[in-house]
Amino acid sequence: MRKLIILALLSIASILSSNNCLAQELAPNPFIRHMYTADPSARVFDDGRLYVYASHDVDPPRGCDLMDQYHVFSTDDMVHWKDHGEILRASQVPWGRKEGGFMWAPDCVYKNGTYYFYFPHPSGTDWNKTWKIGVATSKKPASDFVAQGYLELGDNNFAMIDPCIFIDDDGTAYFYYGGGNRCVGAKLKDNMIELAQPLVTMEGLKDFHEATWVFKRDGLYYITYADNNQVNGKGANRLNYATSKSPLGPWTYGGVYLDPTGCDTSHGSVVEYKGQWYAFYHNNVLSGQGNLRSICVDKLYFNADGSIQKVIQTGIKSNK
Repeated sequence: MRKLIILALLSIASILSSNNCLAQELAPNPFIRHMYTADPSARVFDDGRLYVYASHDVDPPRGCDLMDQYHVFSTDDMVHWKDHGEILRASQVPWGRKEGGFMWAPDCVYKNGTYYFYFPHPSGTDWNKTWKIGVATSKKPASDFVAQGYLELGDNNFAMIDPCIFIDDDGTAYFYYGGGNRCVGAKLKDNMIELAQPLVTMEGLKDFHEATWVFKRDGLYYITYADNNQVNGKGANRLNYATSKSPLGPWTYGGVYLDPTGCDTSHGSVVEYKGQWYAFYHNNVLSGQGNLRSICVDKLYFNADGSIQKVIQTGIKSNK
C-alpha cells in the first residue's frame, strides 16, 4: 500500500513538473514590459532567432501622432527576450513629415543579403492624405538601418498604412497594405523597392479595416487583418483571416481568430518558429489605456481542414 501511495505521489509530481515546464514555454504576457509597444511584426531569419519589429507608444499618451520610433526585440526560446534598441525614428527619414510622429505598424524581411524594413509615414503636414510606405535597409536584422526612399504607389493613398511583405517559396516577394476599408497588394520587383505590377484589390475580405498580414502554410495562403467590429459606432477591432490558393486572392473568409484585446485597435502577425505557430498582438493590460499598448504572443493552432482555431489570450489582468 505504501509503495502504491509513493508511486501515486511521484506520478502527481511528474505531472505538476511537466505542467510547470509547459508554463515556461512562453514568457508571461505582455512579454515586453519596460516600455509600451504595439503592432508586432514577427519574423524568423537564418540565424535561428525570432525577431519582433514593433512601434512605440509614448508615455504619457497624447495620441498616435506622437509615435516616433521603432524597436526590435528577439528571442531564441520564446521566454527570454532581448531589446536591441531603437532602429529608426522620424527625424532620420529625409522625405518625411517635418513635424515627425506617425511611425505606425512596420514590417521587415530579408532578401538578397539585405534586410528591408518597411514603415508607413506621412510626407506632409496633412498626414492622412500624404501616407507613404518608406523603406530602410541594413545588413543586420536589428541595427544600422538607413532610410532610403519610398515605394511608388500612386496618389490614392488616403489612410493607406500597415505594410506587409510576403516572400513565397519561389522567392517572389509581394507587397500589401491597406486602411479605410481598402486592402491592395502587388508583386514586387527583385530590388524590393518597386512594384512589378499595378496594385490589385484583395477580393473576398469581410469588414476589412487595417493591419494586413500574409503567410503560407501547407500550400495555402492566409491573410489576416483587423475588422471594424462597430455596433452603433462603438466597438473594438478583432483579428480576422481569409485563405486563398493564390497570394493575391481572391480570398475566402475564414472568421475571427483573435477577439478584442482591451484596445480599440488590434494588430497582429502569425509566424511558425521551431515547429510551433504563434499569434502576436497587443493589449492594454499593463496600462489600462488603449493608447498605451503592450505586445503579446500566444500559441496558434489549426484544424485539420486548415481553418484557424480561436486564440486563447493569456496574461495578467489590469487593475485599472
